[in-house]
This record gives sequence, C-alpha cells and structure tokens, in this order.
Amino acid sequence: MTDRGGVPEPTPPPRDNREADDRPATDGPDGPVPSRSVPAGSDPPGSVPYADDPFVSHRGLLFTVAYEMLGSAADAEDVVQESWLRWAGADREQVREPRAYLVRIVTRQALNRMRTVARRREEYIGQWLPEPLLTTPDVAEDVELAESVSMAMLTVLETLQPVERAVFVLREVFAVPHEEIAAALDKTTAATRQIARRARTHVEARRPRTRVSAAEREQVSERFLAAVRGGDLDTLLELLAPDVVFVGDGGGFVKAVLRPVTGAQKVARLLAAGHRRVDIDGRTVPVNGGPGLWIEADGRFAALGSLEIVDGLITGIYTVNNPHKLTRLSEPTRFER
Repeated sequence: MTDRGGVPEPTPPPRDNREADDRPATDGPDGPVPSRSVPAGSDPPGSVPYADDPFVSHRGLLFTVAYEMLGSAADAEDVVQESWLRWAGADREQVREPRAYLVRIVTRQALNRMRTVARRREEYIGQWLPEPLLTTPDVAEDVELAESVSMAMLTVLETLQPVERAVFVLREVFAVPHEEIAAALDKTTAATRQIARRARTHVEARRPRTRVSAAEREQVSERFLAAVRGGDLDTLLELLAPDVVFVGDGGGFVKAVLRPVTGAQKVARLLAAGHRRVDIDGRTVPVNGGPGLWIEADGRFAALGSLEIVDGLITGIYTVNNPHKLTRLSEPTRFER
C-alpha cells in the first residue's frame, strides 16, 4: 500500500508523463472518435452508415488488441482513433475481410506507439505498471482472455520485445493465423512462427505457475484486505509466499515504493507500517478480469491493486496510485476477442 493518493479533480493533467492529446473528439455510439475524421452527425465519406460500419462492430476487439500490446488504456484509445482515420480513408471495395484488415491496422499503429512509449518509460519515475481497469463479469468467464489481461500477465508481456509481444498477443490470445500476422508485420510466415515460439517460451517461463479460480482469488483477497486493514502481521505472513514481490506505481505524482520489495517479512512489515500511518480500507472489485483491490486511505480512494496467487499464497502484489492511470473508473471496460 502507499501512504495516500487520489484522482485529480476536476480536469486530469496529461497522462502518464506524456503530452496531452489536443485533438477534438466527438462521442460516437461506441466511444470518442476524432471529429476531423467523423464530423458530428455525419458518416465518414464513402462509408456505410456509421452504425453498420465494421469498425464499430469490432471496436471492442481492436481496443483489446491495442491494450494488450501497450498495457495502457490511454495509448490503446489513441491507437484505435488513429486506426479509424486509416479505415475512414480506405477503399472498402478492396477489403475482403474487414476484421483481419482492422486488426492489421491496429497492430501496426500499436507497434509504432510501443516504440514511442518505450522511450518515455525510460524516464518514468519508479516502477511502471500496466494501467488497471475495472472489468465486466463476463471477462472472467473467458478464462484465457481474463488471464491475458491480468496485471500479472501484462507485467510479463512488458519483458518482451515489441514485435515478440505483438506476435504473442495476436497468436496466443486472438488465434490470428500466422499468415495474417506475417502480413501485418511485413515478415515471412516462417519468421513469425519462429518469433511466436521464442515469445511463448519466454512467457511460459515467467507466467503464473498455476491457474487459480476466481473464487479462491477473491477469498485470499478478502483475507489480505482484512489483514492490511487491521495491521495483522501474523495473518499477512500466513498469506504471503516466501518470495512474494510488492510493486507500486505512483509515477512520481504521489508517494509509492520506487523499487520492488521482495520477501514475506519485508512486504508484511511495509504493509503493517502503512496501516500505522494512515487508515487503510478497501474492498474487492473486478480488475483486469479477476478480483482486484479498491484501496482507500483515510477514507479517500487511493489505488487499484491486484494480487498474483499461486497455491493459495500471494506471490505478487501490484498497486497503482499514479492518478493519471486512475481516470477511467466511472464504468467497467468490456474486453472482447
């Protein structure tokens, strides 16, 4: 846990240490789209009626692809908007499979964005964690999708090279054929197969060792919250794996641990010390496809958290209290594939 934090009001500053996007936007039926590409009250030139546009029907999928490649809802939304501009200018008569075509556009735009954010993250203050999102219950029902958007998996994906991450996400999560992946990346099919094998081996060595049911995760999360709330050091030590890792992300805007804290004793003492400084409270909420932590400090929302659990023990604790990553919590995000 961290000392305290909060969501800036009423207007959030630029996101994640990056420039503000000053492009005007118009709300479409499925989210904002740049007004320069879709004027209010009209359809894109040469397109089918907006409600029937394949881009609209696949928008949830496109956002999910971009988010899994970037770990940031803000960047994913930008990629989707940039992809809309290219789709709006495409010759639709030449597009035989709109879904594959749109995934290809989003993949290329996401790769471009990944190279940009990589430079920004080198200057990031403290640990960078993926942007947590409240999710709808149906995400948890798709076990593979829920695992792919979990904080633990997104953190693992951060260790891949951009092209490796793109190939892994497209192949392992969305089952995109290698031929389509090769076309999206301007590589040969043989090359994408080799990259897929390399990425899969890398992820398998680092992903959670066993799957845990949502019910067990919620039970452990509730016990963890109760122990933190009461500063119960003994219960914390019972719940924490010997090699547990605590990672916090304040982005330099609010107080947070700057480096990962490893080991049950150190993590338990850190959590107990936080209880002594401020009144910690919270509840479980669906975060990135599974039970997460809504954390309050002195009665004020401070962070979203997620636990990685293996064999009933907590092996990873991820808390995000960077206020720029906590501005999209008014309603759940619906991931699709």
